[in-house]
Amino acid sequence: MTSYDDTARLSGQCHCGTVRYSVADAFEYALNCHCGNCRRATGSAFKSIAGIAREKLFLTQGMDALLVYGSPGGDWTSDHCRVCGSLLYAVIREGTFLHVTMGTLVDAPGITPSAHVHVASKAPWFTITDDLPQYAQHLV
Repeated sequence: MTSYDDTARLSGQCHCGTVRYSVADAFEYALNCHCGNCRRATGSAFKSIAGIAREKLFLTQGMDALLVYGSPGGDWTSDHCRVCGSLLYAVIREGTFLHVTMGTLVDAPGITPSAHVHVASKAPWFTITDDLPQYAQHLV
């Protein structure tokens, strides 16, 4: 039995367009993460992420081009496009939740980042200039 879900859907994709996804515009939170892993994965000062239940995202194209780092079925994975390397999302909480990389969204979500997390390990060359709350570690 399937249920009807009238939540607005957003599209997202990797840089080259090989992997595409659809996600409900029902994110529970959005944050700017400054941890070293996020910085290395994106090559930038921080990664903007939006948290959502795993079942609310569907790959619509390129499932065979998905490259999964980490331990599938374990605590987390980091899912990328095998062709261009784009980081699309991280699967966390033993596969039940995602951190969607907001930069891969094609459509504008109804949420924006509300805080900076892991600022204790932020890049020393980057200065946070907005008024969002800053947390030394994580919130979620």
